[in-house]
Amino acid sequence: MEIIRFASLKPEPWRNGGGITRQLASHPADGSAKDGGWDWRVSIADVSKAGDFSSFPGMERVLTVVEGELLLLTVDGAERPLEKYRPFRFPGGAATQAKLPTGDIRDLNVITRAGRFKGYTSIIELSKKRAKPLFEGSFGILLQGQATVAVGTEEPEPLARYDAVVGSDVDTPDVLGRGFLAVVSIDPVEDEPAAE
Repeated sequence: MEIIRFASLKPEPWRNGGGITRQLASHPADGSAKDGGWDWRVSIADVSKAGDFSSFPGMERVLTVVEGELLLLTVDGAERPLEKYRPFRFPGGAATQAKLPTGDIRDLNVITRAGRFKGYTSIIELSKKRAKPLFEGSFGILLQGQATVAVGTEEPEPLARYDAVVGSDVDTPDVLGRGFLAVVSIDPVEDEPAAE
């Protein structure tokens, strides 16, 4: 069972100085945003001032506010109010500006290379009675509350806020608790069959 502890992640300042990002996972793991070296990345960002978002041409983004009340996002001229726990998908290369009408926010970012991978984020309410299994290609990130994760009959491990559990089809981790969990899934895009 693999747990990515949020407290151990190194904060990286944005290129434009508007916030910091902590990367939970990427593929390939040693790729960087600067050279476009990854096909997908899951990260948590702290946005502390209004301004432009970094551009990721050829990528698709799913952004979810996970702390704070509201992010006003302008994507290619259209303003979108993003409320907490409501994932929003938009092109990574779009001209994107952020305003913070209610103060600083923290967001969960899923960025995938268009045509190769598709990223999805769903927010679920945890249960103490029914475990949430996490399968291969997915991550469970504790957003709020208290939870534990276990595989089979193993001793449950407590999760801290923003810790991420890596899914598996072999030793499937189960999350139990009270609060909210973001489930991020990264699906490979199947090649379209050639027309006859």
